[in-house]
Amino acid sequence: MTDGRIADFEFSYAPSRIRYGRGTVDSLAATLEDVGVSRALVVAGESTGTAPAVGGRVVSGLEPYHAGTYAGSSPAKRIEMAQEVASRAAALDADVLVAVGGGSAVDVATVGATLAAMEASSSEARRALREGELGVPAGVEPLPIVAIPTTLAGAELSVVAGITDAPRAPGEPVRRGGVSDGRLLPTAVVYDRALYETTPGDVLRASLMNGFDKGVETLYARTATPITDATAMRGLSLLREGVAGLAEGAAPSEGTLHRCILGTMLVQYGCSRGQATTLSILHAFGHGVARGFAIQQGDAHAIVAPHALSALFESVDGRRTLLAEALGVDETGAVAIAAGVVDAVTQIRDTLGLATQLRAIEDMQRDDLPTIARLVVVDGFMRNRPRGYDPTAADIQAVLERAW
Repeated sequence: MTDGRIADFEFSYAPSRIRYGRGTVDSLAATLEDVGVSRALVVAGESTGTAPAVGGRVVSGLEPYHAGTYAGSSPAKRIEMAQEVASRAAALDADVLVAVGGGSAVDVATVGATLAAMEASSSEARRALREGELGVPAGVEPLPIVAIPTTLAGAELSVVAGITDAPRAPGEPVRRGGVSDGRLLPTAVVYDRALYETTPGDVLRASLMNGFDKGVETLYARTATPITDATAMRGLSLLREGVAGLAEGAAPSEGTLHRCILGTMLVQYGCSRGQATTLSILHAFGHGVARGFAIQQGDAHAIVAPHALSALFESVDGRRTLLAEALGVDETGAVAIAAGVVDAVTQIRDTLGLATQLRAIEDMQRDDLPTIARLVVVDGFMRNRPRGYDPTAADIQAVLERAW
């Protein structure tokens, strides 16, 4: 490997069928024929699913295989939404879910496919979520998913999906969980540049930060392989080139969208596999900060990433040389390279005009930081931290204090 490590690795991946281009949603029927399905339930948010320029085009492109539309997903990602998807799929005899939009729609569709495979009632589904038993039964193939992304977060190439359960009684916390199974990777992903042009600029910018951090993490995660190194480095390079064209107030050009979509595709490609994921520290921080507060994960990443990376580099190498190469950092010496990488990430955040301080988050108090730190330490993605970096809750809180 290019950082001097020599290590054995295993890489097993059955990737989605990928179609990319302008106007690809106009021939969705052919995509369904290719994967052998013919009754599609569209899963989307209300604005995306009902907008003529998005949901309307998707439905038109699916004809004659459009069985129905569920336009009820939202960033809250409630388990009731996924249960409704499973119920409608059964009622319509749907044999494929078509998830349109950002990570919320993809997650709701993915959990919906899981619940359909479990054949669980709404109460059984909530119990399974509470007890950590939400998953696809052995020997069962879940409904296939065709993903049509409109943001740059990269959720469309993932075997992981998050879901929440609203409090059952006043004062109870929101319960959060999810599923992770190699059988849940979308069967096909259709990227249409025209659909991205309908996405609000602030959503594109925040989602790009989320996708960008997947590339950063893929390089230093303990589950990294030479294959994911290659896709992540190229993806980061493309995202870095495209950032300027997504700056606040700028209307993204065709070239900007091209670089950003391909960059997102590449940083996500292979980083989420049935037996491993390369998501790591930054996503653990993102989960901890976003849980319970009105902030999207991309904004949470923007605030914390420079400080989290600085703490990482203070303890381990973190494959900073590879990161520097991907981010165009021209420095020599370990300390200067680490500082250059942190500066490059900070510059991308600032170019996108994203949040810079935790204190700006509505309803967050400094007294919340110890609780957030404890959530970060036990987050499942922390298992993928580089070897030699073993932060305590106090260490994580110190990072959050820097970001405050």
